Amino acid sequence: MSSSSSSSSTSVSSALAPYGWDDAWADAFAPYDAEGLLPGRVIRVDRGQCDVVTAGGTLRADTAFVTPHDPLRVVCTGDWVAVEPGGNPRYVRAYLPRRTAFVRSTSSKRSEGQILAANVDHAVVAVSLAAELDLARIERFLALAWESGAQPVVVLTKADLVPDAVTRAHLVQDVETSAPGVPVLTASARDGDGLDVLTAIVAGGTSVLLGQSGAGKSTLANALLGEDVMDVRAVRDVDGKGRHTTTTRNLLALPGGGVLIDTPGLRGVGLWDAGAGVGQVFAEIEELAERCRFQDCAHESEPGCAVLDAIETGDLPQRRLESYRKLLRENQYIVAKTDARLRAEIRKDWKRKGAIGKAAMEAKRGRLR
Repeated sequence: MSSSSSSSSTSVSSALAPYGWDDAWADAFAPYDAEGLLPGRVIRVDRGQCDVVTAGGTLRADTAFVTPHDPLRVVCTGDWVAVEPGGNPRYVRAYLPRRTAFVRSTSSKRSEGQILAANVDHAVVAVSLAAELDLARIERFLALAWESGAQPVVVLTKADLVPDAVTRAHLVQDVETSAPGVPVLTASARDGDGLDVLTAIVAGGTSVLLGQSGAGKSTLANALLGEDVMDVRAVRDVDGKGRHTTTTRNLLALPGGGVLIDTPGLRGVGLWDAGAGVGQVFAEIEELAERCRFQDCAHESEPGCAVLDAIETGDLPQRRLESYRKLLRENQYIVAKTDARLRAEIRKDWKRKGAIGKAAMEAKRGRLR
């Protein structure tokens, strides 16, 4: 390697290091470097174009060259890309293989997934204490977070609205019960409480900020950034909900290290092939299921069901089992839309359960005669 190319490589590394560039990304980019393309990270995508931060500054580039029919393979915020050094328009030529990807299902009827962020290390789920906790929604967010490959973190925002320490501790405990293996923090952007812990977590890589509109994500992002970068609007007093203040996904370098991707408020959080993520969220149920008498136990009325026994003794809340069933059914439905073999297996299972139910009814009628 010549001294000039070595100097150039060092320059690129030092300029992009605040955005997460490392030796592994440099190795993955080597073939594109040989073609004279520039490495950069996508910090914003809108209407077929994106802003890419490079060693020479932020560039505007067109994504048409790498936009396939598969919506999961479009360029998204957080991607590391190979971009042309010049041209009008300038094009992104490729993106590097993703380490992680946060994906949800769209609200369309075409069974499509939507990628929200790429190459994320921490998925920070913001939940407002200004409204009643929706544990089922938190579980849904966590299932997608675990499935993405990122480490989830739950942040209960607007903690200043719950000044009583005992009440706040009970709320944290409720969420911890629904989030095994997940750190649960409380934070207040107004008085700075809890921000030091969160700052230390997000300093270690790339974090995506998720949550409903009105959860306080933009306020939290501003607190982490140390300046008012994100637009903030008041929420409704009636239900604690707000309008979408963030309309695109933006990647921002944090002053204390690490980068943050802020996202629009998510009204719908549909699962997308998140079976492993659901299992992770309900790890205690899956562990109990291993002790059931029958391997294919549905935890409904089967004898020797360890899951039902745990509900009977109070060790497992009924709400957790119902939430687990709901997310499993939803995920199975989504996967079945694109998997013909699974659809056939589901129909077969329905017929089997229907036959069992019919036989039970006939036996009951026979005893009544």
